[in-house]
Order: sequence, then structure tokens, then C-alpha cells
Amino acid sequence: MVVTSTLLTAEQYFALPPTVRRTQLIDGEVVVDQLNLRHQRMAGELYAMWWAWWREHPGQGEVTLPVNVQLGERNVFAPDVVFVIEADRPARDAKRIVGPPSLAVEVRSPSTWRYDVGAKKSTYERHGLAELWLVDTDADTVLVYRRSTPGAPIFDVALELRAGEQLTTPLIAGLSIDLGNLFDR
Repeated sequence: MVVTSTLLTAEQYFALPPTVRRTQLIDGEVVVDQLNLRHQRMAGELYAMWWAWWREHPGQGEVTLPVNVQLGERNVFAPDVVFVIEADRPARDAKRIVGPPSLAVEVRSPSTWRYDVGAKKSTYERHGLAELWLVDTDADTVLVYRRSTPGAPIFDVALELRAGEQLTTPLIAGLSIDLGNLFDR
């Protein structure tokens, strides 16, 4: 993991030259994500399962792989999988999502898990994210944080799901992901 010693704003972050490495801006620090193969398998498989469902159920919103999500002046995250409900879909040529998506998925990476469960979770919650899935590849669990109602001020529902259970969300009627298939990777 590499962090910057100078705090940046989102505007300064977007002005940086493109890099081949995956980075995020977390509380003003540029953090380089050092991914491993299990992380990539899990993120890819979760996206593939969701995408297959989404293709059969058009009009539900948009599911995508990492994209810049700007949350305030000092945070630009790149969740492993992002879902936005149909009413909030970004423009076709959007370069980033400004404000929280409907649901963000963070898959455990050795270099950034502490941010996922700490600063990023808090920032998502503070900015009104409806639901967050933290996929723990070490424990083969998914930690689900959601709001019980759209107006709830905090994540007031917390679940820990394991292989053999179904991962669902009230945001998308009918979506069900078999965690046994996910964690078998």
C-alpha cells in the first residue's frame, strides 16, 4: 500500500496523470490498491453473477465494475462492483459518479481492507449510501450494511452471510446470489 504525504482535493486527484495502477482518494490521501488473484476472482465472479441477472431483468438500474465515485472534496472511491437504481443512472458519457451509488461492493484486498471497514464505510454511511457489501475473502463472508428505510440516518441493519446463504437486497426485487458459488472460487 502506498499513500501520499500531501492531502489532495478531488479536483487535484482528477488532474493527476493517468496511471496503470488502481488508486483511490481516501480522506485526501492517494492510496494504491495492491490486488491479489483471489480478490480479482471474487470481484469478477460477483459481477458476472449480478450482470447475468441484470441482463435478464432490464430496467432495474445499472451494475458496473470499478468506476470513480466522488463523495465530497477528499474522497474518490473505486468500489469493486457498483449498482445504481434506474432513476439515478448516470449519463451515458459520465466520467464518474458524483455522490453515492445505490449499492457499493468492496472485496477484501490485502492493502485496503482496513480502509474498507473503517474510513470508507464511514464515508459511505455519512454520504447516504443505501447499502454496502464488504466481501471478506479471508473469512468467506459478506458483511452487509444497509438502511432499514431510505431516510434512516445510518446503516441500522448489519448482516454477516456465509457460503450456503443467499445474498439479496431490498433495492432489487428478485436478485439472489448464491454465496456457495461465490466462495467456491
